[in-house]
Amino acid sequence: MTLTINRTYPIDITKAAVSHISSVNFDELQFGKVFTDHMFEADYLDGKWTNCAIKPLAKIELHPATSALHYGQAVFEGMKAFKTTDGRPMLFRPDANLARLNESCVRMAMPEIPEELFMDALHSLVRLDQDWIPDTEDGSLYIRPFVFATDDFVGIKPSDTFKFVIFCCPVARYYAKPVRVYMQQEFIRAFPGGTGGVKAAGNYGATMMPLMHARKMGFDQMLWIDGVTHNRLQEIGTMNVFVQIDDTVITIPTTEGTILKGITRDSCLQLLRDNGFKVEERDVTIEELIDAHRSGRLHDAFGTGTAATVAPIGVIGYKDQEYTLPPVEDRKVSNWLKKELWSLRKGLRPDTYGWMQEI
Repeated sequence: MTLTINRTYPIDITKAAVSHISSVNFDELQFGKVFTDHMFEADYLDGKWTNCAIKPLAKIELHPATSALHYGQAVFEGMKAFKTTDGRPMLFRPDANLARLNESCVRMAMPEIPEELFMDALHSLVRLDQDWIPDTEDGSLYIRPFVFATDDFVGIKPSDTFKFVIFCCPVARYYAKPVRVYMQQEFIRAFPGGTGGVKAAGNYGATMMPLMHARKMGFDQMLWIDGVTHNRLQEIGTMNVFVQIDDTVITIPTTEGTILKGITRDSCLQLLRDNGFKVEERDVTIEELIDAHRSGRLHDAFGTGTAATVAPIGVIGYKDQEYTLPPVEDRKVSNWLKKELWSLRKGLRPDTYGWMQEI
């Protein structure tokens, strides 16, 4: 059956004949490997978004010369839906995700997604697949909007045509234990003036080889260092980084354009500041981090991001040394943040910020 929502961007909705939700074990979800029944798709043709449709999840057919495959003109977002304790499906800060997606589109010479189109597509898709939102303690529905160039042309120029897609994955906890991160100064994630501050697909492709080497050494992720001084902390894999030195919680500023403006990062900063924590946005050097650890003043370190929410760091590796952080259960800041965000998303504390949006 096909339904049409009569708005500026009509969305044709074709429901899957049969759901495969009954075949999924929600107690043993692997992150990013299970997908819901439906997807959203739209095309940018002749200067406007058209062919807007929600349909059963399917492969996308592409011409071999599709420009995104050759020149990397592609961006994406990561966001989540949750169920409150009384069963209401909720989105977390979707307006912030749209703003960041459009910032990425502008940087990559791609058309922006109109708010009405984005929100209609998002709400319609998640409403249709809301039974896929896990009711488990750490469960959520991970939502992946992405946009990519579709010109059938082998030549370096901005594409004239694009595709906008959203699909969803029911997920559990991203990291089952504290994260082991490794710092090195040979490979660089981002430079000023580059694309490190937006979610361009190519940013992540360039990190795969260093990550592979780190994992061979027994680490989970890279703790990236800047490309100018080769001495300042940047990000942890796909997460923003926070450290607590003495009584101050510090995170790296995003003003240089090399650090992604994390929505979870921004949420944590607001929660910390509004609840009396001492917070600074400033650079942290390798030497400061190691000196704080050696003197017993490094009390906490964690990454923040959509997938992992708040991920405590267990070990920091640098050269031939490993620096073990305090036990996770003894950490005040990261445990408090994790609990606050969980309570907010589950509807157990007032949403004084207006961050939750009901489907």
